[in-house]
Amino acid sequence: MTRHDGDTERTFAALPPAGGRSFAQTWWGQAWLKALEDTALDNAQLKAGRRLARAGAVGAVSVRPGRLTAVVHDRDRTAHRADVLLEQLSPGQWDRFLDMTVERAGHVAALLDREMPPHLVEDAAAEGVDLLPGLGDLEPECDCGAWDHCGHTAALCYQVARLLDQDPFVLLLMRGRAEDGLLADLQRRSGASTVAPTTPEGVDAAEAYATGDILPPLPALPALPDEAGAPPSLDAETAPARGVDPAALEFLAARTAVRARDLLGEALRGAFEAELTIAQDAVRLAAGEAGQRAAAQEATSSQQTAGSRQTAASQQTAASQQAGSREAAFGRELTDRLADGSGRGREGLAAAVRAWRHGGVEALSVLDEEWRVEGEALARARAALASAWDADERPELRARANRWTAVGAPVQLRLGRDGRWWPYRKERGRWLPAGAATRDPATALASASASASAAELTGDTAAPGSGR
Repeated sequence: MTRHDGDTERTFAALPPAGGRSFAQTWWGQAWLKALEDTALDNAQLKAGRRLARAGAVGAVSVRPGRLTAVVHDRDRTAHRADVLLEQLSPGQWDRFLDMTVERAGHVAALLDREMPPHLVEDAAAEGVDLLPGLGDLEPECDCGAWDHCGHTAALCYQVARLLDQDPFVLLLMRGRAEDGLLADLQRRSGASTVAPTTPEGVDAAEAYATGDILPPLPALPALPDEAGAPPSLDAETAPARGVDPAALEFLAARTAVRARDLLGEALRGAFEAELTIAQDAVRLAAGEAGQRAAAQEATSSQQTAGSRQTAASQQTAASQQAGSREAAFGRELTDRLADGSGRGREGLAAAVRAWRHGGVEALSVLDEEWRVEGEALARARAALASAWDADERPELRARANRWTAVGAPVQLRLGRDGRWWPYRKERGRWLPAGAATRDPATALASASASASAAELTGDTAAPGSGR
């Protein structure tokens, strides 16, 4: 990345081909693409833009106030200059945005961490400042002569979504302010707002009582810790009371700490999960760090058993091996408990854990549920499949309920009730999750195909069985 003209222009080197990955991972990157996709009148041009961006056809991207520019090459290597215009914020809007930002320390910290939390965007909107583009805000210009978004300007927008994922200051530069000047202005305003008061702190008690119906502002939200706290060890010389399982208590304490951190993160994001069923919670526990440790303890049991047969082992080594055997036994017991609690058995729990790690409750529902796609949902699904590939590139898919299976390949697409596509691949006769969900079926199928190829190289994929 290079900078020009007093830091009011940044040029980003051409990004490598996107392959099967999604173009936007962050919520603000997805909001950028939504503005593009809601504005463009021709879905075929969006599809062409996605294809060009995936192939790495977008050259270096120049970002400056109000304009994006890049050279985009067609499939025949013809070069076109593509520009996308975005209205800059007015001086008054920038003043309101900066004043709002310095009043909330979390907003400044988020920007410094290269993040754009939803509440920052919402607070800015409340001040009449729209940071993210909306319908019709991304204005295209291209030397190919198209009057609407063409494949070249769409490819530029898809590529910029990847840049926005890495650095939201790219969006602020488009809106008119460069990073260094913006941070310097924030620092000046922060200094001005933290001048020590010249009057004594506190208020008169009578005054406070008279204005008791006016609530003070809420305190600042706590910061999310980098990791969950570690509970104390229960390994003591005193024997546990009857009916008390110290290993199980340590496991539950560790998972409770992880869950507490997750709940805090959800509260800070303003998003809360529905209450889990016992079966779902068993999968969540198995997918967590403690569940992985239990699986690792069980996996090493055969090595520890072999080590215990060595006649030259000292008493200390024997004691260590005995402790390892106890841990391995606990790992097996814990895995069995969670398998029983989930109602799936060991193999079913392993598949459910893989789904959970790709998308939590939603991914678990897609793994378990087969539902009939009808009406508007079916029309949307068919339209998405028809526009995802060129006619000569479209794979042959066999539909059954919400599942589209590739003919002659161990890969499958599953449609969630929210309209997202989930990649699946067949391993040892069972359909297993192969990645996270995406709105683009071509991206999902590419992810499943890549996973299937990797599995074939490592020998993990057996011949297709009777699984659905």
